[in-house]
Amino acid sequence: MSNTITAQPRRHIDLGSVGDVPPITGAAKEYGFKVVAVNRSLTPTQSNENIIVPKGSPLKTLKDLKGKKIAVPQGSSAHGLALNALNSVGLTPKDVRLVFLDPAAGATAFNTGKVDAWSIWNPQSAIAVKNGARILAKGLPPIDQTSSYYVASEKSLDDKAKRAALTDVLKRLATEFAWAIKHEDKYAEALSKEEGIPLDDAKASVKAFETRVTPVETADIAAEQKLADAFLDAGQITKKVDVKSITDNLLPAGYDSSKLKVAS
Repeated sequence: MSNTITAQPRRHIDLGSVGDVPPITGAAKEYGFKVVAVNRSLTPTQSNENIIVPKGSPLKTLKDLKGKKIAVPQGSSAHGLALNALNSVGLTPKDVRLVFLDPAAGATAFNTGKVDAWSIWNPQSAIAVKNGARILAKGLPPIDQTSSYYVASEKSLDDKAKRAALTDVLKRLATEFAWAIKHEDKYAEALSKEEGIPLDDAKASVKAFETRVTPVETADIAAEQKLADAFLDAGQITKKVDVKSITDNLLPAGYDSSKLKVAS
C-alpha cells in the first residue's frame, strides 16, 4: 500500500505518510513541506511502538537503560519515543548508546544480543514480544503519540489545482481505511504482503494499524512541538521548529473518516 501520489521530475513528491518525527527533522532541514492531516489510531490505548528488551533481560525500568545500547531507526517515530522515554526518567542520549539501525538490522542486533533494547514499531515489536521479548515502555502518551501524519509539499499546496487534488486523495485514502476497518481479514492479508510477514502475525497486529483520518488539531500541534523541542535539546536537530507554522489543514474541521459510510 502506498501513501504517496505520483512523483514529479527531480523526485518531487506531492503527498506522503510519515510518523511523528519526520515532520520535525524535515522542517529543521527546510525540505519545504507542511503537515496537512492526521492518521489517528482507533485504539489510542494500544501502543503502535514500544521499547522492548530480550527474553531474560535484567532490565526492569527505563532508568535501567543507563549505559546500555538501544537500537533505534534514526529520525523515526521510534527515535522520538526513545528520546521522550529517556527524558521522562531524567536521562539523556549521552547516558545511553543509541545504535542507529533500520528495522531489519535492528531485528538482527536485538535477536543476537548485540543491543540491550530496541525502540521499534509494530509489527516488528509485536513479533518480538510473541517470541519472548518483553515491553519495557509502551509508546503511549505522555511519552509518545499514537498518530501519524500526512505531509504535502509547499509547492503543491500553493497550486490551486494540486491542492484540490491532494484533498481528494486524502478523502479517498480515508475511505479506504474506513473500508479496511470493516474488513480486517482483507486488511491483514494486505499487511502480510506489504510487510513480508506471516498472515498470523499480520492478524495479531492489525488493530494497531486501524486508523481514522482527521484534520490536525491543537493537541497534535502541541505534542509535535514537545517532540521538536526534545530533539533540539538532545542535539538531534540544530534549528528550532515551530510546528504551527508548518501546519496547513486540507480537511475541513470536524472531518472524521471513521464516520464515513462504506460498502460492506
